[in-house]
Amino acid sequence: MGTESSDRAGALARLATERVDARFKGLPPDADGLTVGELTAERRNLFTGGFTTPVLTLSAGHLTHNLELMETYAARHGLSFAPHGKTSMAPQLFRRQIDHGAWGITLAVPHQVRVARQFGIQRVFLANELVDPSALRWIAAELAADPDFRFICYVDSVRGVELMDAALAGAVTRPLDVVVELGAGEGARTGVRTEAECAAVADAVAAVPTLRLVGVAGYEGEVPQADPERVRAWLRRLVALAADFDKAGRFDDPSVEEIVVSAGGSAWFDAVADVFVEIPELSLPVLKLLRSGAYVSHDDGHYRHITPFNRVPEEGALEPAFRLWTQVVSRPSAEQAFANAGKRDAAYDLDLPFPQVVRREGAAERPAAGISVTGLSDQHAWLRTDPGADLEVGDWLALGLSHPCTSFDKWQLIPLTEADGTVVDYIRTFF
Repeated sequence: MGTESSDRAGALARLATERVDARFKGLPPDADGLTVGELTAERRNLFTGGFTTPVLTLSAGHLTHNLELMETYAARHGLSFAPHGKTSMAPQLFRRQIDHGAWGITLAVPHQVRVARQFGIQRVFLANELVDPSALRWIAAELAADPDFRFICYVDSVRGVELMDAALAGAVTRPLDVVVELGAGEGARTGVRTEAECAAVADAVAAVPTLRLVGVAGYEGEVPQADPERVRAWLRRLVALAADFDKAGRFDDPSVEEIVVSAGGSAWFDAVADVFVEIPELSLPVLKLLRSGAYVSHDDGHYRHITPFNRVPEEGALEPAFRLWTQVVSRPSAEQAFANAGKRDAAYDLDLPFPQVVRREGAAERPAAGISVTGLSDQHAWLRTDPGADLEVGDWLALGLSHPCTSFDKWQLIPLTEADGTVVDYIRTFF
């Protein structure tokens, strides 16, 4: 488990000292000037405490359930876990993920690494090749200043190795750890396409003093026409690549203590678990590193349909933690209504939001029967209502969202709520 560096241990606590103001959507206007900690201590109710719509919330209970479920899953299958932090960019959630057994945090770009370091994350896996000279020199300075900081990133080209070496020459006190990224196939995203090219990249790494090869990695979610058979076939290629590199002596540097083999988005981690069990005994211990990130909040659309837990229900089930509360502001006809949340507030890149429940002052919460979202404008949700659907101007409507990665990024401070609406914390994001 990663640990916080001592000089950054107070960064999370300092989040509570930030003043609430108009930067933060949906919060009560009369909370302006309070610190986040003071507002949290008031334990206001989302529905009676002055919050304004639209407002995105996270379920405290569902969040805890998801953290515990993936901790159990990874342990049961002998996997280390570095959840992808780009999903939430919320250091409070990073901390909770690490407290629930995560080896470290996966990230994608230098800004995200800077946020993680600001909040004391000691193990970072960068799932990208890093060739920016300024970012590389900053990483080198972090490695020099903190001997406990572990940083691993992709390499996927000889040219990339050359650029990294040029940027790090004279700046690095210990080599930067890299893994060769195996591409998922023609037409996929990044990564080396053939095993011969992988070997050429590994040779390039071995030829420079600034980098150290520690393993192989990739992303099975990019396998063309992905299905269980194709995904497992690609994962077996990845495992075979690690074994071939080991047999060829590519990990013989005496400073290398383990071989990293990493994969795992949020759609096929069951296949990763199945195939990584097959990793043969190598010359060093193997760090089997899973990187799924969307689980932390899950969702009501894309990941609800594709989560591996649908294929292995005996392992449990994730619970969608997001609710976007919006208010009906227009009811121009019996078949149409409009609510005051739109593209600025809700993920819409994969699926439109899903109406869940309706709240009306003085009435019990009820299912949003006969209501659907047909489109989003900048600040309006277009609603279709079936004949007889009970929906009035002023009603609060809870929307489930699809795709966590494009939900978190629209909100800087997200209320964490209990089932009765009591707000018990506020999650700060850094996009």
